[in-house]
Amino acid sequence: MQKEYYFKEGCFIEEWMNTRDHDDMSIARARVEVGTETKVHAIKNTVERYAILNGTGTVTVAEKSWQVSVGDVVNIEPEQAQKISNTGAEDLIFLAICTPRFQPSNYVDLSKQ
Repeated sequence: MQKEYYFKEGCFIEEWMNTRDHDDMSIARARVEVGTETKVHAIKNTVERYAILNGTGTVTVAEKSWQVSVGDVVNIEPEQAQKISNTGAEDLIFLAICTPRFQPSNYVDLSKQ
């Protein structure tokens, strides 16, 4: 497991599994601080799922927004615009499960468009 680092998306990431030995899937723990949100972004060629572990927030996928909390799972298809906001009083923590595995070259920052 890699130490937590800040990712340009606007959250902190801890890679739990993301190696060439397992190209079919990656798992990362993501942390969004209180009062912050990730940039609007998309991931090419990758299905992403958020499994909420702690906190509450608002997720936006395409043009739909809804509240999420512990136990919720969000499915995000490739190339869909997405962001997640922490609306609670504690860090919003979730697993980001990607198939195939997440690769930084597939990340598209839509906040500048």
